[in-house]
Amino acid sequence: MVIIAHADDWQVFMGDAIVDRVRAGRRPVFIYLTAGDHGRDSDYWQLRENAALQSTRIALAMPASARASCDTIHLGARRISRCVLGSSVSYFLRLPDGNRDGAGFARNHFESLRKLRAKGISVHAIDGSQTYVSWQDLTTTVARLVRMNVDSTRSADVVLHTTDPSVRTNPHDHYDHRMVGKLTENLLRTNQWTGRYYVGYALATRSPNRTTKQRQEKLEVFEAYDREMIRINRSWSAYRERPVFYSECMLRTYVRTARAGQAASNK
Repeated sequence: MVIIAHADDWQVFMGDAIVDRVRAGRRPVFIYLTAGDHGRDSDYWQLRENAALQSTRIALAMPASARASCDTIHLGARRISRCVLGSSVSYFLRLPDGNRDGAGFARNHFESLRKLRAKGISVHAIDGSQTYVSWQDLTTTVARLVRMNVDSTRSADVVLHTTDPSVRTNPHDHYDHRMVGKLTENLLRTNQWTGRYYVGYALATRSPNRTTKQRQEKLEVFEAYDREMIRINRSWSAYRERPVFYSECMLRTYVRTARAGQAASNK
């Protein structure tokens, strides 16, 4: 289970780890909490979803002709976009991008995950599909999505991959990343699941630690994402925006394990 904020987060921060697990036979389930819209219009965030699916296709070693089958599922009054590609399932909750500091964007009335958690300010999906009035409301929905994809007899085998919620371990990260980590931390407190917490933006400052094979795996899924973005609009290339940062991230993956009931440091 990969629980992330934006469409390119898993490729950049944990790409090689996810590829290794998928190719070892694990069925990947991706839950993308925000649209990653950056305050832009629907053309941008819809393309990001397509680009994420291209990364998934590469992780699954599927041919270029493979296409995802997408529909909408209903969880109570909520409508959640779902795409199935090979053995994978991807859910797109399409909540507004909170901006790096969690202040949000004017286009989305400055709503964000940070404000939902800290102040209880409701957050609305940017496609109008759902509304969350509390942090617990969102946490419960994500937990339901996880359980929908888990064999009840193998619940203890579930591993939740996410960005590290600890400020000490993962400083200077995007607030959307941190909030998704906090939500996953909540899930671990009440379920017999294991968490894998990955360093986010601070990754580029760490020492390189990937083998040639791991670097290649990570690069392949990230490049698949970026190629899809460039295919429509070259100015939407993540790599082009910050080439040094993304190049450094391909050489590094830092992760720690959290067991059921174990919290990350809040320091």
